[in-house]
Amino acid sequence: MDVREAFGDFGGRSWLNTAHQGALPRCAANAAAEAVSWKTHPFELAGDRFAAVPARLRSTLGRLVGAPADEIVLANGASYGLHLIANGMSLVAGDEVLLVRGDFPSNLLPWLGLRRRGVLIRWLEPRRFVVGAQEVAETIGPRTRVLCASWVHSFSGFVTDLDAVGAACRDRGVRFVVNATQGLGARPLDVQSLPVDAVISAGWKWLCGPYGTGFCWLRPELAVELDPNLDYWLSRFSADDLGQDELDLEGERRGESSRFDLFATANFFQFVPWTAALEWLLDLRIENVARHDQDLVSRLLAGLDRSRYRVLSPEAEPERSTLAFLSAHDPERNPEMHRKLRDAGVDVALRRGALRVSPHIHNVEADIDRLLAALQK
Repeated sequence: MDVREAFGDFGGRSWLNTAHQGALPRCAANAAAEAVSWKTHPFELAGDRFAAVPARLRSTLGRLVGAPADEIVLANGASYGLHLIANGMSLVAGDEVLLVRGDFPSNLLPWLGLRRRGVLIRWLEPRRFVVGAQEVAETIGPRTRVLCASWVHSFSGFVTDLDAVGAACRDRGVRFVVNATQGLGARPLDVQSLPVDAVISAGWKWLCGPYGTGFCWLRPELAVELDPNLDYWLSRFSADDLGQDELDLEGERRGESSRFDLFATANFFQFVPWTAALEWLLDLRIENVARHDQDLVSRLLAGLDRSRYRVLSPEAEPERSTLAFLSAHDPERNPEMHRKLRDAGVDVALRRGALRVSPHIHNVEADIDRLLAALQK
């Protein structure tokens, strides 16, 4: 799949760092320019167009994960949804939260803050970066309420088996909260077929959106349990409602996930281009995107000089993701290699002392070959 014409020219560089920032397709950049024009002519933002911004995005995200639009919470990143759940659940002193040692900080910080009210943190010590079903089952205790973990581990590229881990949680009445940021957009996900209770994702990596975008899907059974102190007027009313003499401010709203949205959901500078990017990805079909991305990872692994470099991430599916971690046999050389790759016009990340390569739909075989050639030098 070659969709290079859908993107800019990257200034002649090979951007292989989607796990940090995804590339914005031209259709999204054009949508952003249109949204800016609305603000320069504010009369164009009135009425239906204003309301359509969050509605269209919510519907598109529902298509992405196989959920009804009214189960989608609009956010500005992954942390929003994680904090919403951590602070919205009725966790009390003595309740336990399971966290994975070495997971991305976004998954840890919201829950660690609950210790001040007596909530206990139990650390899972995974044998291979992500937890397995047996590890979870052996750790769950009578006061365990929730497990929070990454789908794809940011620092290793390992993939969590959501079916198996989710089943272990569900059998024991434990909520399973999944940060899908490093997988969603590079591999399909259907929340209706998985034993998960919440899926959270940032929008600016594999989902090709602007920075400051994200969402949260909540299983309805979890949504009705949440009780955060949030109530945004535009999640209750429209601007047209302000023409009424009086608004009903006391009504109960237990069935709508939109009541958990971040504030200012008609965020047209970000949500309009993100919707365009998501619709473009969905037209390509995520299954096709996943195949393309995995082909690039396979080309990288097949062409790597194993006499000079080691592969630290999984080399075979289903554990393998689109994040490939490489290291020189002398790991102290990795920072120098990172700088030399950057100077050669090849952008990868340095994470926990290793080189992280994360190709996506904008990349082609020539980008991988350029990386391999630079590594040989």
